[in-house]
Amino acid sequence: MRTDVSLHTPVRTPHDAGATAAGPYVQLVRPDGSRVASSYDHWVDDVDPDQLRSLYQDMVVIRRIDTEATALQRQGQLGLWPPLLGQEAAQIGSARTLRPSDFVFGSYRENGVAWCRGVDPESLMRVWRGNAAAGWDPFSVNMAPTQVIIGAQALHAAGYGMGVVADGTDDAVITYFGDGATSQGDVNEAMVFAASFHTPVVFFCTNNHWAISEPVGLQAQVPIANRAPGFGIPSVRVDGNDVLAVMAVTREALDRARSGGGPSFIEAVTYRMGPHTTADDPTRYRDAAELEEWRAKDPISRVEALLRAEGLFTDEFAAAVAARADTVAAELRAACIGMEPPAALDIFAHVYAEPNSWLDNQRDEYSRYLAVYGTEEDEPHPVHVHGTDPVGTEEEGNTP
Repeated sequence: MRTDVSLHTPVRTPHDAGATAAGPYVQLVRPDGSRVASSYDHWVDDVDPDQLRSLYQDMVVIRRIDTEATALQRQGQLGLWPPLLGQEAAQIGSARTLRPSDFVFGSYRENGVAWCRGVDPESLMRVWRGNAAAGWDPFSVNMAPTQVIIGAQALHAAGYGMGVVADGTDDAVITYFGDGATSQGDVNEAMVFAASFHTPVVFFCTNNHWAISEPVGLQAQVPIANRAPGFGIPSVRVDGNDVLAVMAVTREALDRARSGGGPSFIEAVTYRMGPHTTADDPTRYRDAAELEEWRAKDPISRVEALLRAEGLFTDEFAAAVAARADTVAAELRAACIGMEPPAALDIFAHVYAEPNSWLDNQRDEYSRYLAVYGTEEDEPHPVHVHGTDPVGTEEEGNTP
């Protein structure tokens, strides 16, 4: 029985039609680790044992990053943290298909994608500790900074994709957003532009079942992937807890983008195991039985089962992965706690690309205000002008 189905016509599924994992989707690995025969197999035929182990390690590491950051928030070291627990396969499977020159526009939850793009642990913490408005230089890793405004990044991706078309390159763009964001005008407007201008954009919807405290079934009466064909964008629904299936459908979408086929839409059906953010209490609105149902579909244990079935999961490998995760977690904790607070006047940096007298006046007024309380800086930092040295240095966490 084939389970790989691209959705181009409405499909009704029982119970929360937009959210349920029932119904057709691409799946290559079942929850018990057994393989599924699929027409998508050829997209991952090159994934050898070493690469499969690497995917497993990536997922273990980003889960450890996530749990460590959650602990840091609970201990008062971070102001907020958006957990990705349970969504590791969706982030790793898609991010590891990208090449360095592709550009990523994520939401606030794609910390695993950022890790794959080369963002270091300290930079992952910067925004959530309140030390900067952006954690990293987007052009150093080809990934835009964290976007908190729901769905706004989809429009940015569509615009960037138009630029790629104008430049005549075969680079691709991918934008990530949750199921809740599909009700935002920005996401729908982005799909209009992407379809109209035939841009190389992959719209990656992480359907984790919950838009904060509201189930996706309230806003999606059919699978979300069914919406994209109405814009003229081919779509596919995939098991978001199956890292190989996610990799396969993302490769297909990227191939379409690079070859001039225009945009694609992927709905990755997964589950948010933790809270929406650390300010949320999911026990107030979520049934514990639903959580247990999805624990059995855990993306990491699924790959471990596959590796064990193929004789690739050894004690030595498990120890090496655990050691790597421990090292990254220690680096993240040390970087977070040891992070120097920004200088008071740094708030005026990186606001405009060119000199601006209005902003200069504000900075001077605020400097005089600080002086009243004896907290002025000896040498106020200049407002950053594009093409000149930024405030501080990259090592200090300031990005141009």
